[in-house]
Amino acid sequence: MSDGFPSMTALLGLLAVPGQAGLGGLLGNIGGALGGAGVGNVLGGGLGQMVESFRQNGHGAAADSWVNHGPTHEIASPQLRQAIGPDVMDALSRQTGLSHDELLSRLSRELPSAVDRYTPDGRLPAL
Repeated sequence: MSDGFPSMTALLGLLAVPGQAGLGGLLGNIGGALGGAGVGNVLGGGLGQMVESFRQNGHGAAADSWVNHGPTHEIASPQLRQAIGPDVMDALSRQTGLSHDELLSRLSRELPSAVDRYTPDGRLPAL
């Protein structure tokens, strides 16, 4: 896991792993892995870390659109790579066994809708 963004790395890794059944599968897998108690910390902390990373890397508008009410903006693989950062990409690749290209393809497809569904009130969950 990335030392600087462990919750974000865990969240992105679970979204990218083959066989995930959307957010329901993600929540179930996190709950099983953490015994239920850490679900809010990984999701809330991971989402907060991810949105902050996207903002710092020039892609905050896309991440904010997933959280806020209204249409969600798609993000292309090159912008997603920049927003996530090389350290997290490397950690995800090592942990999942997926190439950077496969990770980016899966995450660009899954991430906007997963964040949108997990933030129905238009704000990040409190820890």
